[in-house]
Amino acid sequence: MTKKIRVGIAGYGNLGRGVESAIYQNDDMELIAVFTRRKPEDLKILNDEIPVHALQDIEAFQGKIDVLILCGGSKNDLPEQGPALAKHFTTIDSFDTHADIPAYFEKVDASAKPNEKTSIISVGWDPGMFSLNRVFGEAILPEGTTYTFYGKGLSQGHSDAVRRVPGVKNAVQYTIPNETAVNQVRAGELPTLTTRDEHTRECFVVLEEGADPKEVEQAIVTMPNYFTNHDTTVHFISEEELAKNHSKMPHGGFVIRSGKTGEGNNQVIEYTLKLESNPEFTASVLVAYARAAYRLNEKGEYGAKTVYDIAPGLLSPRSAAELRKEFL
Repeated sequence: MTKKIRVGIAGYGNLGRGVESAIYQNDDMELIAVFTRRKPEDLKILNDEIPVHALQDIEAFQGKIDVLILCGGSKNDLPEQGPALAKHFTTIDSFDTHADIPAYFEKVDASAKPNEKTSIISVGWDPGMFSLNRVFGEAILPEGTTYTFYGKGLSQGHSDAVRRVPGVKNAVQYTIPNETAVNQVRAGELPTLTTRDEHTRECFVVLEEGADPKEVEQAIVTMPNYFTNHDTTVHFISEEELAKNHSKMPHGGFVIRSGKTGEGNNQVIEYTLKLESNPEFTASVLVAYARAAYRLNEKGEYGAKTVYDIAPGLLSPRSAAELRKEFL
């Protein structure tokens, strides 16, 4: 029997739970342990036969885990955990602060390479799958424009921002692509779009008792960096309606490259995602790239990598011969 890839999970929120579920769908992998900053005895995971350990004890598992999947947040967790854990394990993470990716790459690379580890950073759907398709589009259609639209989907960051407004008890926010703009791009019109042209925002808010809805709405739509550059609609609803209709975490979007070839012929490339669960899909991408990281490390290819460095065949459990026969 072929040796299974031994996987560990560091951090267990929505993403960590999604990673656990995804591992069980891949027959060539086995989950060795979950590591948490919470009290291990208080953490309930999907399979109670898998051991849960304190994150501070993780170094004792060197040599027992082939790939460690980091499921912490990009704001506070990964900037420290990524470089620190890359010294001891081959890792995968979903660091998604786009502007900071180059600096984060260098820090992880400096930790992983001298310790003969492989770390693939910024894996997911954006950055990740959308990143690949932006490069594909530009390389194939050099005369053109790339457009990225998000949604309709629940934005965790924007929802959190709304929940911090005085008078808001709970809330979610959806990002919605502007259909007119999308249709122009799909038609090959190459429009010049502003931020307001690309997306609208829709908020569903549960008010604190006694809160003034007009004041809350004004605070939301005028919030700098979040809503001032978008047409924003605010709906006030009950806690029951929020729980019933807005408890899932759907998301998605599309990357479109619109360009011209030859004697002015319009060509359009589109990659689309429609996701019922953002964290579960992101987790599934992480697990596929964990397989690639393991294979690269086995071949002695050390240091930090991004999705641009990974051959697609390395993501699949199938052999190169099977891929040529079945899919090429």
